Amino acid sequence: MSTTTLSPALPAAGGFTPGLLPPLLPSPQVPERAHAGTRTRRKHAALAVLSAMAALLLFTALAFHGYVAWVIAHPYVPALYSNPKIAQGLDYSDVSFPSKSGRTTVHGWYIPAVVGAESHSDRTVVFSHGYGANREETWVPMYELAALLNRLHYNVFMFDYGYASSGQRSPATGGKEESQQLLAAVNYARSQGADEVVVWGFSMGAGTALQAALQTEQADSIDAMILDSTFLPSSDSLYNNVRQYMDLPKYPSIPIIEWMLPFFTGVKFNQLPVEQVLQTTYTMPLFIMHGTADAIAPVATAEQVSASQYNSLSREWIVEGGMHEMLYRTHPKEYIQRAALFLSQVDAARKSTAAA
Repeated sequence: MSTTTLSPALPAAGGFTPGLLPPLLPSPQVPERAHAGTRTRRKHAALAVLSAMAALLLFTALAFHGYVAWVIAHPYVPALYSNPKIAQGLDYSDVSFPSKSGRTTVHGWYIPAVVGAESHSDRTVVFSHGYGANREETWVPMYELAALLNRLHYNVFMFDYGYASSGQRSPATGGKEESQQLLAAVNYARSQGADEVVVWGFSMGAGTALQAALQTEQADSIDAMILDSTFLPSSDSLYNNVRQYMDLPKYPSIPIIEWMLPFFTGVKFNQLPVEQVLQTTYTMPLFIMHGTADAIAPVATAEQVSASQYNSLSREWIVEGGMHEMLYRTHPKEYIQRAALFLSQVDAARKSTAAA
């Protein structure tokens, strides 16, 4: 039996038999418009990411500066830790009353003078404390000065500004509402029988006293002022104070903070009478003391205010190397002597005028 083997026909060397395989097609070409669309989408995505990052950075910067502005308007002030009786054995009364504007409430201590067997004096010193402190302002120190004045037969009134109030606190306004609180304190001293009222201000409390003295009436008139380390709110003083806590660039940080402050305080910097204070010749005598090494309130401020005064009892004491609100600490004897001399001359002038 014969076997026949069938073998597939193979093409001859060099090629396939025509028609057996499909023809080879060229690779598909992507239209140029599709490439352009892809590039555009990528650019838009990149721009969206960059815009989102820029918006996040801007929001973070604004939020940070907003926080700084809020802290300035609501400074941390510790609660009262003592009172005149505990600190110096001085009898006192707790008092409260509305500010002159009626927007806030003033809380304070009235310390009557003891004159011989009688508890009465017609002279009162009203303390005007600095920013970031309350009526105790321990580094000045308030209690020691109150005891000294009590021995000199002065009534003393110590009170808190709204941002340091022992009651309901209100924002710091650079002196606008604080001056209304101070005038109400002066009025209270008058209502207690004071014929002579001296305001003794420290730092921003001194600047507030100068603002208040521009607005006095008969019921809240001020007879003299002692101004220690006078601080007036301005762009430069704001920058100097912020730099005590953080190293921020002056621009754009300070303009941003100034822009945001009114949202928390309701007061714009240009509403504060700083230029008027610097140029005013006050009718009452001023005793201006300031240190040349004051990093918070430049000595030039004190010198400019002093240069405008012509009252015969007005004077200045510029302490070489003196630091902000540390003049009593570094020169206690001279500080007391100068202040006591000024007070005695103010009192003598009042009595002389009354006798004339």
